[in-house]
Amino acid sequence: MFGSTLGNTKISHRKAVGEDLARVLPDDGIPWWKKRHLLFLNYCAISMAMLSAANRYDGTLMNGLMSLPQWNEFMDHPTGAWLGFINAIQSLSQATALPILAYVANRFGRKLGLYVGYFFVLLGALLQAFTPNIAGFATGRFFLGQTSAWWGGMAPLLITELAYPTHQGFLTALYNCGWYVGSSIAAWSIYGTRNYGSDWAWRIPSLLQLAIPAVVLPAVLLVPESPRYLVSKGKLEEARRTLVRLHGGGDEASLLVEFEVSEIHHAIESDSYAAKSTTWLGLFESKGNRHRSFISMTLGAFAQWNGVGVVSYCLSAVLNTVGIRSITEQTLINGCLQIWNLILAVGAAGSVDRLGRRPLFVASSVGIFETAGNTAAGIAVVPLLFIYYGFYDIAFTPLLFAYPAEIWPYRLQSRGMALTQFSSTLAAFFNIFVNPIALDAIGWKYYIVFAVILAVIVVTTYLFYPETKGHTLEEMAVIFDGEDALAHIHGYENASEKKSVHHEETVDKV
Repeated sequence: MFGSTLGNTKISHRKAVGEDLARVLPDDGIPWWKKRHLLFLNYCAISMAMLSAANRYDGTLMNGLMSLPQWNEFMDHPTGAWLGFINAIQSLSQATALPILAYVANRFGRKLGLYVGYFFVLLGALLQAFTPNIAGFATGRFFLGQTSAWWGGMAPLLITELAYPTHQGFLTALYNCGWYVGSSIAAWSIYGTRNYGSDWAWRIPSLLQLAIPAVVLPAVLLVPESPRYLVSKGKLEEARRTLVRLHGGGDEASLLVEFEVSEIHHAIESDSYAAKSTTWLGLFESKGNRHRSFISMTLGAFAQWNGVGVVSYCLSAVLNTVGIRSITEQTLINGCLQIWNLILAVGAAGSVDRLGRRPLFVASSVGIFETAGNTAAGIAVVPLLFIYYGFYDIAFTPLLFAYPAEIWPYRLQSRGMALTQFSSTLAAFFNIFVNPIALDAIGWKYYIVFAVILAVIVVTTYLFYPETKGHTLEEMAVIFDGEDALAHIHGYENASEKKSVHHEETVDKV
């Protein structure tokens, strides 16, 4: 899957990045896995994707803990609003960090935020694992929410801005697939400790939240800073050296590197000149930015309000409603569900450049809608959980972070990503807090609410989510801001001048 997805045929090049960039891509016939610089670059990108495991680990961990009598006894058998708050405090913590991390990303770079995330994951995991009381457990979850925010805001940007052009779509979409690496470890660790006769049944899985960050740490230390950030700070030569090393394989005369440096420089310069505001108000200053903001806000909310909050944080309650109450059965279903999710999500990430973003959104939304309708009728809940997640993983897993990271210009990229995260975390907080109460009150009929919301999601994604395949990050401007914006990125006054130059180049070649 990975090798074929990152293949380098001319046709796939044009589909992934468009005609202009495809012209300057090296055509040496050597596959990427035989090039040391691309091996290192992809190692860093995949490692950054694994940082998303922290967020998903949390949701699956809570699912499993709620199935354990040892945890319920320690927490004094939480139910209703209190159980909802214990689950939701992680999302609330995420929301408080988002305005800060957007500022840090632009002012100090992307890497600093990764280190902040490490501080909070260490603090939160240790407190949660060794806490002597309920308050300590809840506080540990609050700290872990900070980790999710900092890594979720910085890692996708680093992947998007460092990835080799023909790998960028897949690797950025792969970021959120790391959720299921974390969820699989959480689910199976709880399955393995379920019969422990002490609090270690839930303390060991809580401590294992440090496992993936420990494995990823070498890559975090080695990964370079974003070339786009460097250019924005006037460090053009440093950005060029980074691209020569990672994209050009050390070739100082690389046409690809020259193209990228020129495009990044012109895009940031043009964007800064055209900007009316560099604050949060800039997210709404033009028609194109308002469209981007609409997508960022709705995508974040849709990713939580399509029913996933119920099966992510209340799986135990869902299974109880259909008579599956055995600890072994619940934890086994949870573990198998996470492996299924990982396989489907990675497969979907490999399709973003082949099929496009928009078809995946529409197919995912329609599929979830159909599945939710059947689930609302109480038919075969467990098989439908797997079918539901299969459709969810088509788009909402790989594109939740990848799509917003693509569509925003550099100066607003971190804020646009934060807008998606903020929308998602607020929706998650509401869902997580309300879901246990609603499930206690009306059981499976609660799914009818999500079926209605899903109808809105289907219409919105079909009408307002444009296709972005075939454009570099800088060239996304043409979709939202028009042809002249694209011309400025390539150093022309307007679209007519750019077309004229291209026509002359074609005539000269003939």
